[in-house]
Amino acid sequence: MKVLILGGTTEGRALAAALDRVRDIDTVTSLAGRVAQPMLPVGQTRIGGFGGPAALAVWLRDNAIDVVVDATHPFASTIGAHAAHATEATGVALLVLTRPPWAEGEGDRWTSVPSLPDAAAAITPGSRVFLTTGRQGVHHFASVDHSWFLVRAIDPPTDRVPPHMTLQLSRGPFDIDHESKVLADNRIDLLITKNSGGDMTRAKLDAARAASISVLMIARPEAPTSAPIVYEVDTAVDWLANRLRVC
Repeated sequence: MKVLILGGTTEGRALAAALDRVRDIDTVTSLAGRVAQPMLPVGQTRIGGFGGPAALAVWLRDNAIDVVVDATHPFASTIGAHAAHATEATGVALLVLTRPPWAEGEGDRWTSVPSLPDAAAAITPGSRVFLTTGRQGVHHFASVDHSWFLVRAIDPPTDRVPPHMTLQLSRGPFDIDHESKVLADNRIDLLITKNSGGDMTRAKLDAARAASISVLMIARPEAPTSAPIVYEVDTAVDWLANRLRVC
């Protein structure tokens, strides 16, 4: 069985490594190419977009793909929709491997907003903002001239940025001690993040709770498919192994 993993995430890399140990399953992991130096998974990889759902469908046929696993970031809705359309058109099976969303707990001070522009509009003037939504969304805050931003990203933004901003280039995971120091050293009073879920970047939320810092949480978009969804790599491996036995 040949599996295309739409990856670029911790889960995608873990799945590629796990399937590398399974007989009769060959994988290729596709990375979007938006990060200059991506962390490469085990096995065969391809980097770059497919050119839309029709082109992806052609690629699936040409490469005799049996199953697509969408293990992209929970906010990568475009490639998720393309995968849904392409697999439906070709009859290729689709499985979604994603992280369960974070849930607000006791002591959290979250406000949920539906989008990055809504988050920008909700910032109280004079705020000191820790913005951790990735470089591609920073331009939505470019017109916010009444607050200061600490922007953390892996690569520098290529579009407009807020006029009062410090850029911090780094790659997680980060622990709570690191995140607490970032919040304190920069006198942060507002954290803006996406509801990505998972443990890799959760420490900033724990640090914000400990410091009673408000959070603007960007709500996760609805999954663009009715395909089965799993939250654990082991569950995805079992699903694929069972499908292999049926085939």
